[in-house]
Amino acid sequence: MRLYPAIDIQSGRAVRLRRGDFDSATVFSDDPLSLAMYWQEMGAEVLHIVDLDAARTGEPVNFDLVDRIVNSVSIPVQYGGGVRSEKTLALVAGTKIRWTVIGTAAIVNGEFMETARAWLGDRFVVGVDCDAGLVTTHGWQERSQMTARRFVTTLEKLGVTRVVYTDVTRDGMMMGPNFEELAELCAATAVEIILSGGVSTLDDLRKVKQIDAKNLIGVIVGRALYENAFTLSEAKTVLA
Repeated sequence: MRLYPAIDIQSGRAVRLRRGDFDSATVFSDDPLSLAMYWQEMGAEVLHIVDLDAARTGEPVNFDLVDRIVNSVSIPVQYGGGVRSEKTLALVAGTKIRWTVIGTAAIVNGEFMETARAWLGDRFVVGVDCDAGLVTTHGWQERSQMTARRFVTTLEKLGVTRVVYTDVTRDGMMMGPNFEELAELCAATAVEIILSGGVSTLDDLRKVKQIDAKNLIGVIVGRALYENAFTLSEAKTVLA
């Protein structure tokens, strides 16, 4: 199971939100590129980068910065944020980004999802962001009426092989993931799942590991690393 250090970019800076609230950002670095290089030097095997401005507006506001990061590190990068049009999809597909996470577009536009799958192949990932058990859209600003399990099982039937699952109510709150919901989701599908949101202690990572689901392949961690709740090395040891 891999640990994904998270770099969320807003207005060119690395920040962390609380419960997806764009007005509650904590700035951790004015230089996301240097931050990416730091995580690589600390032993990160992969990075998770989100353009928060793009997630909210649908426009790739910080994409030049993201592209510089991808071309500066030697480890694979997973990217998400505002990929809702063929123009942005073409922009992403033409870079060295290893995986692209598509959320809103996959939910509201099935035709676009098929186009994205055709263009990206195994680089295609769906973001499953939930609030009170229901999938959210448009950068977590709108709630649908579909449960995570129903959405993921539907995606599986359509041929999707990997998702990033985020409980918005836990994200950035340092209160631990929703382990029960995560375990149920893993049991309901064979789709590969990467957990995002809520991890605050090494015990949280141990509990994730104890779920012992073959399709639970990674954990994205942000605030806990930035606030020194544990080190990247310690986290990797737990998940190994």
